[in-house]
Amino acid sequence: MNTISNPVLRGFNPDPSILRVADDYFLATSTFEWFPGVQIHHSKDLVHWKLITHPLSRASQLDMVGNADSGGIWAPCLSWHDGLFYLIYTDVKNWRRNYKESHNYLVTAPDIMGPWSEPVYLNSSGFDASLFHDDDGRKWLVSMLWDFRAGGVPGYFAGILLQEFDVRTQKLTGPIRNIFKGSPIGWVEGPHLYKHNGYYYLLTAEGGTGWNHAASMARSKTIDGPYEIDPQNPVITSHGKPELELQKAGHASIVETQQGDWYLAHLCSRPVGKERRCILGRETAIQKCAWTNDGWLRLEAGGNSPCVSVPAPNLPDHPFEAEAARDDFDADKLNINLQSLRVPTDPSWCSLTERPGWLRLVGRESLSSQHRQSLIARRVQAFRCEASTCLEFEPDTFQQMAGLTAFYDVTTHYYLYVTYDEDKGKHLNLLTLDLSDLSFPLAKIVKIDGWQRVYLKVTFNHATLQFAFSQDGIIWQNIGPVLDATKLSDDYGPESFTGAFVGLCVQDLSGQRKHADFNWFEYKEET
Repeated sequence: MNTISNPVLRGFNPDPSILRVADDYFLATSTFEWFPGVQIHHSKDLVHWKLITHPLSRASQLDMVGNADSGGIWAPCLSWHDGLFYLIYTDVKNWRRNYKESHNYLVTAPDIMGPWSEPVYLNSSGFDASLFHDDDGRKWLVSMLWDFRAGGVPGYFAGILLQEFDVRTQKLTGPIRNIFKGSPIGWVEGPHLYKHNGYYYLLTAEGGTGWNHAASMARSKTIDGPYEIDPQNPVITSHGKPELELQKAGHASIVETQQGDWYLAHLCSRPVGKERRCILGRETAIQKCAWTNDGWLRLEAGGNSPCVSVPAPNLPDHPFEAEAARDDFDADKLNINLQSLRVPTDPSWCSLTERPGWLRLVGRESLSSQHRQSLIARRVQAFRCEASTCLEFEPDTFQQMAGLTAFYDVTTHYYLYVTYDEDKGKHLNLLTLDLSDLSFPLAKIVKIDGWQRVYLKVTFNHATLQFAFSQDGIIWQNIGPVLDATKLSDDYGPESFTGAFVGLCVQDLSGQRKHADFNWFEYKEET
């Protein structure tokens, strides 16, 4: 029998919403400020997964210009009913203050690959909304309620709201009911509703999306409650178990297989280094479950701790072809693993056709901008990996830069770049932005006057990273000190929710829109 090896979605794929349609399984995860929005992975066996689409691919569906770091898409919910896929998502504009501007929308599509509709606005009373299709044909939205008056966490998490959604008018209708205030764990959010053996089951996230995270279950004979909390709650958690490989377990959803087995997809993280920081962000794992005789869901392994190895369902093995490590930019669109920051790509700043076989990026705002950056990046998905590129760039001023970044957010990143100085000429430099504190750790810059091309590389090794450069792509030389990779994590600085990225970027702070050309981008993982 096959085994599920957790996490199944590695590197920044949190808040999983799992769905089966016939023999196909889909997992939707949060993308926060990265565009396009929502990652959807596909599987036939729950073991092998492949990223297949981002449904929010137009600015009309998702406008994140100016969104806060770790804002944007929170906790999507993917469902299917009567031949139509439904995707609920929250666009969080601001979240670090007492108020939270969080707007909930619905898009639909007849096929998982789209086209996906223009969004239907639902409400803004809280985040983590999801849609439940009842067997009587009615549809219900559940979402958490944010109470800005509460004066502190967890009081802000004021319960789970229920309201009917009218398909005909495409609007919420009828009374708004607060159906669940949470268990004693507190911080109730991330609701999903299910119906099983005559009960409505409400699966929620609790404990905050950190070391105390958990998934809780409650049930009721009627959809609007009252809801009875599982006497052995929570269903899953890593809280108080530092020996577990999978930490921060919580925020879950469940699925039934073709054979009647049940599985729970949940968020988790894997810390590294002495500070126990999670540079790969919050990932997705899957656990096998079973229903007890008295109607409660339990992990088949017993207890409520997440397991790394889990029995897979009895389904035909369905691996996917391995992806090529190198992207030569020969396609007519970007590789699906590459995303931009907050804004969609367009030919005015990101082109695969201006110079065929090259990615051309036009310099715009700085790496600290929350508006319009020229940054194309992908997730770091392994503790040991390297990313490299070949760059052609002819800057005229220190305000023009292009290169390779190891990036967490606009306040924390590392950047190896080509620029120009009136005294030093064309050269390589390295900068770090550490919670907005800018520094240049090179003892001496590297002059590259006359170089048509330069090759750049960054290598991750668990808690550290090292940049390197080359003139020919064969002989490499380290540049700068060994750097702390764990700073590129949710656990460094103020609470955040994404993960480490590596990417290509160009800035022109003079406004002259100087461009840079990248011949290829390679990302390789080591076991």
